[in-house]
Amino acid sequence: MSAPGPSLRRRALLLGGAAAVVGGGTAAALAVRDGDPEVRPVAVAPVGAETVPFHGVHQPGIDTLPAQAHAVFLGLDLNPGSGPAEVGRLMRLLSDDAARLMSGRAPLAAEDQELAVLPSRLTVTFGFGPGLFDAIGRAGDCPAVVRELPAFPTDRLDPRWSGGDLLLQVCSDDPVPLAYAVRRLVRDARSMASVRWVQRGFNPARGSEPAGATPRNLFGQRDGTANPASGSPELAKSVWVRDGPSWFVGGSVLVLRRIRMDLDTWDDFGRVGKEMALARRLDTGAPVTGGGEFDEVDPRVVDERGMPMVAASAHVVRAKARTPAERMLRRGYSYDDGPTPDGAPDAGQLFAAYQADAATAFVPVQARLAESDVMNLWVTHVGSAAFVIPPGCADGEFVGRALLGT
Repeated sequence: MSAPGPSLRRRALLLGGAAAVVGGGTAAALAVRDGDPEVRPVAVAPVGAETVPFHGVHQPGIDTLPAQAHAVFLGLDLNPGSGPAEVGRLMRLLSDDAARLMSGRAPLAAEDQELAVLPSRLTVTFGFGPGLFDAIGRAGDCPAVVRELPAFPTDRLDPRWSGGDLLLQVCSDDPVPLAYAVRRLVRDARSMASVRWVQRGFNPARGSEPAGATPRNLFGQRDGTANPASGSPELAKSVWVRDGPSWFVGGSVLVLRRIRMDLDTWDDFGRVGKEMALARRLDTGAPVTGGGEFDEVDPRVVDERGMPMVAASAHVVRAKARTPAERMLRRGYSYDDGPTPDGAPDAGQLFAAYQADAATAFVPVQARLAESDVMNLWVTHVGSAAFVIPPGCADGEFVGRALLGT
């Protein structure tokens, strides 16, 4: 039998070599020339090996950008009779496990390391609701806007998506380590708290959008164009608490809204009408008045008839921050729990707004939107919760230690 030709030798080497290195959990680059079957492995980090630090001045998962592809928000209620000691034990346990999971390690005593080893930018963020402040005897330290957001005329809030004593926000680019982290964290909390609600969201996969573009929501719109740039002074001023009690400095405030979208009627609406409702183009996210995605809409521009190109009720016009105090960071995740038994979609967005003060940021902006936003024809706010996001913690400490005094 004749010896295999160069192409067959190359194919056998590539397949055999690839099987060997993949089986060992290590990626390698194979350099092969005809007549010179030399293999030169080059170490490459496996897909999913990216990690985000847990410890730091701020909690992770807020300005971790781009936002991960998958998110789970859990609202927990503390067991009756919980006090500072119980909450302190819970936060110490949750913080330790979160730090391990985010670094690609399983929690202590867990033997399923394989599920944790590739965290895919896993982040765990904790939020404290009014009930937690009450439980630890510090009700007066809960900001009034967190204790009770104003009612907006367009709200149709369902209690099953609202409230909560403790928030766990868990995000990752891979649903497997995300599911594992959620399971382990809820297991940690099971003896001290019960699950009030679970909301799951998603974003377009990384790499599916042009570099630098913001992700699309289920309306097909680019969502988050007006966010302050990652790492910018504007983001720092908008998101992080700089003045206040020491336990709060470096933290933030989260308003989480569940917004149902009427996708059937939106689908049947004309493309031009959709773009005018938002005041931005669907394909690029650019203003209908011209420019690129990150240019602002100019409501002064008129068409050839002298008529304004942008309506005063267009979403971008109503949502635009009118003062520096109204700036916030928006992390939107789509959800899709449908179709319902009658075939209708049950889908929308989990809108997470982070700001130093929700009373001066989220509240006035949402009041304007509720008053006159043409997008109200297609969106309904059905869930609402607000949480204090404590600052981050140092290695060996836990989130909320300064507030809990333990």
